[in-house]
Amino acid sequence: MMSSPNINYRSLDEELTNPFRTAANVEANQAKETKTTTAADDDENAKSLFTAAAHLDLTDPPLQQQQQHHHHQQHQHDEQEHEMDTPHTSGIMIHIVPETSKARWNHIEDLDSFFSRMYTYQQKHGFQVIVLDEVLQVLEFAFVIWLLTFTMHCIHYDILFGDKYPNKTTPSAKTTLSDVIKPAGECIDDIGIFTFIIIFMAAIYLGIRLLRTIYHIIHYADIKKFYNTALGIEDAELDNITWHEVQQKTRKVQAEQHMCIDKESLTELDIYHRVLRFKNYLVALMNKQLLPVRYNLPFLGEICSLSRGMLFNIEFILFRGPGSPFQNNWQLRDEFAVRSNQTDLAQRLSKLILGVALVNLLLAPVIFFWQLIYFSFSYANILRKEPSALGLRTWSNYGRLYLRHFNELDHELDARLNRAYEYADRYLSSFSSPLGAVIAKNLLFISGGLLLLILGFGIYEEHVFQVEHMLTIMAVLTVIGVVCRTMIPDENLIWCPEQLMTAILAHVHYLPNEWRSQAHTARVRNEFSNFFQFKAGYLLSEIFSPFVTPFVLIFVFRPKAMEIVKFFRTFTVSVRGVGNVCSFAQMDVRRHGNPDWQIGQSGQMEPPPPPHGPNTVQLPQSLVGGKTEMSLVRFTLNNPEWQMPKEASQFIKGIRVHAMGELVRAKTTNINQPAENPLTHSLISFGTIGEEYCSIANSVLAAQLSPAQLELSQSFQPQPAAAAAAAAAGAGAIGSDFRQMLQQNLSASVGPLDSMRRLRLSRAEGRLEGPGDTLLYNLYGVEPRLAKNPMGVGVADMCLSALYLHELSDQKRKARQSRIDEHIEPDDQQQQQQPGPRPGSSRGYRGPPGPPGPPPASSSSSTRHNVITSKAAESTPLLMGSIRS
Repeated sequence: MMSSPNINYRSLDEELTNPFRTAANVEANQAKETKTTTAADDDENAKSLFTAAAHLDLTDPPLQQQQQHHHHQQHQHDEQEHEMDTPHTSGIMIHIVPETSKARWNHIEDLDSFFSRMYTYQQKHGFQVIVLDEVLQVLEFAFVIWLLTFTMHCIHYDILFGDKYPNKTTPSAKTTLSDVIKPAGECIDDIGIFTFIIIFMAAIYLGIRLLRTIYHIIHYADIKKFYNTALGIEDAELDNITWHEVQQKTRKVQAEQHMCIDKESLTELDIYHRVLRFKNYLVALMNKQLLPVRYNLPFLGEICSLSRGMLFNIEFILFRGPGSPFQNNWQLRDEFAVRSNQTDLAQRLSKLILGVALVNLLLAPVIFFWQLIYFSFSYANILRKEPSALGLRTWSNYGRLYLRHFNELDHELDARLNRAYEYADRYLSSFSSPLGAVIAKNLLFISGGLLLLILGFGIYEEHVFQVEHMLTIMAVLTVIGVVCRTMIPDENLIWCPEQLMTAILAHVHYLPNEWRSQAHTARVRNEFSNFFQFKAGYLLSEIFSPFVTPFVLIFVFRPKAMEIVKFFRTFTVSVRGVGNVCSFAQMDVRRHGNPDWQIGQSGQMEPPPPPHGPNTVQLPQSLVGGKTEMSLVRFTLNNPEWQMPKEASQFIKGIRVHAMGELVRAKTTNINQPAENPLTHSLISFGTIGEEYCSIANSVLAAQLSPAQLELSQSFQPQPAAAAAAAAAGAGAIGSDFRQMLQQNLSASVGPLDSMRRLRLSRAEGRLEGPGDTLLYNLYGVEPRLAKNPMGVGVADMCLSALYLHELSDQKRKARQSRIDEHIEPDDQQQQQQPGPRPGSSRGYRGPPGPPGPPPASSSSSTRHNVITSKAAESTPLLMGSIRS
């Protein structure tokens, strides 16, 4: 288990007293006592002066002269002391600055909301933009209500559509707006009781929205003061500063003013925990398959979708609503610490889900009507000019949550998915249905002929366009043509699905292992389309989600109430100065790491420990797809100053040492099949992403081995001195053939797409100088063109790390499967010769001496493994006791 001086695992019983409030009360009591004492002293002094003055007769002239003389001497004495205290001749000016600003940011109780607003403030470019956006959102709702009321009761539709002529002296006069629009009095008289009720309810909602907007503006005004005063960042500078720099300045403010009084200093991970506390839980729930993502609909079959409305309801049920497992932004309810409460908590959660679902069902028509209007108004102008916009693709909410790292902010996720967008679009465009293409070509021919006929008649006589529904027919024919063009493949383009899927994997970092070497199949294509869906499908799913969400909550999400309770109880830890967080978000590769992704301290791939061993990593404690390991690698690249725990540092170092060893072996050994080496295979795949990536891969493969690399490889792979010298001497000749073979693979598959896109500086990932120590630095250094863009070093390094870790995990899975097959066959033959189990016999692993490998699982253990992994969490205590920090 990872040990860190900033982490304190405590039970929920020990957290009943809030450390934030305790420290605040102590400080408040001390200040109160000091204030009381000072006030008492002042009262006594005032009382004595008043008593002394009462015994004096100021009308007595000798007494007045004596008192004036005393005041004159006292005034001269004060001037002399002031001259002595202020060195006029030294040329130094002394300014007395009040220290109220330091107490301004001392002890912020809800740091989660504070840091979240800080992040939003920086990403939305300051106070003016945020206020304008908040106000315009309120005005948008008011505009929609006014527009609906106006169109329903304030227009003479019979005059507008030409069914009736206005009462004018000249029948041939044109119809004006005053003829079509009703007067105000007539419009109000036409409004019925039903419309008044809708307007009244809308006014109440508008008032709530207005109060909420004022509340947000007040808080963002406080954030503005923090940026301008404490951080020294003006709003005009926000576009020229990264979140990484804001984060570092915030850590300095914490050291000076103690925003969090429970810790002396805040780490980068602490800030990420507070901003992404609930988002990290959602990422873990998605990986454990506890979110209602897949469900069956009548006549449609299995659907994979996660609408924004569904996400809002899930967050309300699990984190923010009354009765949710969290009692505030940073603390889980105390009942989750007691195992005997699991049944009651599951029943309460089930009732909460049912209640929220019934409310959604009741409000479904209203929500549907509002979303239909909102999306219509938002996309009407776009669709009028560019109907093909519906044929574009976008990352779905399901895909964004599935592909998200732990502790990954929104702008970091957006940048990563944007880099993979064109590869994903090209991958899905490489598939085409021959039957659909034939139908689309004929429909395009027919719709084009009809549209051309109407346009020809309209050019000859413009009255054709005034025929009833003629514009509607033209619009429908245009839409049919746009849809048909998207179904017809481009005959001049040839794509390689495997190459494109590799480029996608390099940027998104997570894809199911079953997709490996299956990118050309329709099954993988359909599964990937759930991540990357058409914008038209996205809009339809959002519009009709109010009718689907209640039933999904009741029949899909509600039965998982017990598993969700166990999940919160098992995978929640208490971090000192942060509160309760998801234990997976700690990125503890020793506790939550996947055995298939583990590398030993020496850089060698190590098998998982045998069952019931002292260091056993149980599968329910790990995540699928190397989520913990990949999140750790990405976080260290974007936050190179983070002081990672010992186990995390060993894991990162092990990856680089292992990669260096494979590079040395690849260049000093005559390999007939270089793809069997995970590093060379990763470099070949890495080089196919784009021109700059290909240049980096060629630079790594073409560079001569340095003495430091040879020494490093010998340190974890001992060999005789003569063999080492021979390997170093023959590295040039063997490496020449090796480079020639690899460069042929690289040069033949370089695509024209340059994926090194430049984003706005405020949206940049990590620091401007780039990461300090990376995998690419250890292998070669940095390619000169890439060195001009330090932030691109982190992007390229993460792409190579993702491909390399996937290669290593795949190699380990294959090795384990082969060992299982080798040892199951002799056992099966022995059972056929001697039927019936022997007393005390076991089909456990009795591996022969040789290179270490993962222990093969027996049939019984395999069955038990399937049962365990189908569970969402294991029945262990929520918090693993108190561990010394």
